[in-house]
Amino acid sequence: MTNWINSLKPSGCPDDLGPLQLAWLGDSVWELHQRLRFSKTPAKTKDLHLSVVSQVKAEAQALALENIEIYLTESEKSFVRKGRNRVGRGYRKVNIAIYGKATGFETLIGWLFLKNPNRLAQLLDRLEKIESDRSE
Repeated sequence: MTNWINSLKPSGCPDDLGPLQLAWLGDSVWELHQRLRFSKTPAKTKDLHLSVVSQVKAEAQALALENIEIYLTESEKSFVRKGRNRVGRGYRKVNIAIYGKATGFETLIGWLFLKNPNRLAQLLDRLEKIESDRSE
């Protein structure tokens, strides 16, 4: 499901963006990825929406990060830390630690989207495999 990412070339200067700008971008990339995944499932629009929401909420992003953390390079871990450390008080309905992990995950996704789309595709494919193995 990552063919759309694999066809991209690195673009922009992600190192010139702050962690929160990268997280903002990463959030949209992650949501688009989830929408593309679920678009292949025949369902009502409302059900598709709820499925995507379940994957893009902070708890799901934090879990996604936990699932790929062991595969990250030191540079990638650094961007996760930068995003996590930029979290203020967080969103009142979510535990601050979970919110921080989610923001770190989004920061990583945004940075990889601009810097190394092929690496992003590898990690997203790994997440899909982990999810597929878990559901079997």
